[in-house]
Amino acid sequence: MNKSSSLRVENPARTGAAARLANLVVSALPWMIIAGLLYAGLFIKPKAVGGSVTPPALERRDRVYGIAHAADGALLAAASNGKILAIGADRKVARAATPGSLSLQDIAAFDGAHAVAVGNDNVILVTEDGGKHWRQVDNVPRSQVANKLNRVRAGANGVAVAVGEMGALLRSQDYGKTWQRLREEEDVAWNDVAILDGGVLVVVGEFGKILRSSDGGKSWEKEQPPVQSSLMGLAFRDTANGVAVGLEGVVLTTGDGGRSWTSVKVPAHEHLLDVAWNADRNEWFATGAMGRWVSGTSGADGLQWKAGVLGEHALSWHTRVLAAGRGYWLAGADLGSWDGRQWTPLASN
Repeated sequence: MNKSSSLRVENPARTGAAARLANLVVSALPWMIIAGLLYAGLFIKPKAVGGSVTPPALERRDRVYGIAHAADGALLAAASNGKILAIGADRKVARAATPGSLSLQDIAAFDGAHAVAVGNDNVILVTEDGGKHWRQVDNVPRSQVANKLNRVRAGANGVAVAVGEMGALLRSQDYGKTWQRLREEEDVAWNDVAILDGGVLVVVGEFGKILRSSDGGKSWEKEQPPVQSSLMGLAFRDTANGVAVGLEGVVLTTGDGGRSWTSVKVPAHEHLLDVAWNADRNEWFATGAMGRWVSGTSGADGLQWKAGVLGEHALSWHTRVLAAGRGYWLAGADLGSWDGRQWTPLASN
């Protein structure tokens, strides 16, 4: 039987066309994949699975360098990375929108509406609505060498004074909107300033340097300090009596408005970085490194000084102390309150 009639004979032309089509598809496949990826990247938006995670206003990594009273028992705090925090009377924390990310070194409030914050690279921020909105000040006097503002103090009638690196000593008379230099640039860092009645200004800085002006900064006198250690913080309880603190546990007192100073021996050697007067407790209170605090109260033999630490496990540094009733708020490596017996860190929320 002849079976050749049952055999299928392929058409050579058809076989060649199929091969060419297959080769075309294979060669085009990488471009099709690339086109698909481009389309997905441009036009297909991924949908979030679950809720987005919002970081807390106060994070563990934050360093809070300044703190001030605000309206209705609230506080304002200046922190690293340009953060300004509003702390309610209920201890809840909210972050205000700020126009930059430069670390802020200090903050001061004039009243319930006006406040000013200063920091790295001569940044100055102001608010006119109690801290809800902040704007950066333009045309702040600068040095060609270094620019960092360490401290700002607010006085009456919109007057503020800021101090910092390279002899920065700046004054504003319009709630921080504009600033003028009070002294020429010099190779010294000023760390704190007190604004007293009658146009008196007292400034302290590194290497124990102290300046005093009795005419609002038009002229200056260099006072003779009894120490060479850098002075970091300064406070007055009236126009005559004040305390300055500094590195290596230095404590100085004055009873004549900053003209002369006396060194006080205190039972502490850690760096002291800030001091405040608490009228409710009738005491001076200083804070600094390693959770150290020092307090001075009036006694029969004058000021009696004692020292302690916040707690066995509360050994952080604090650059600012703020009297609040019979207690204090401390700001630095962490933020919290001290009632004289117990340290209560502010929780992130």
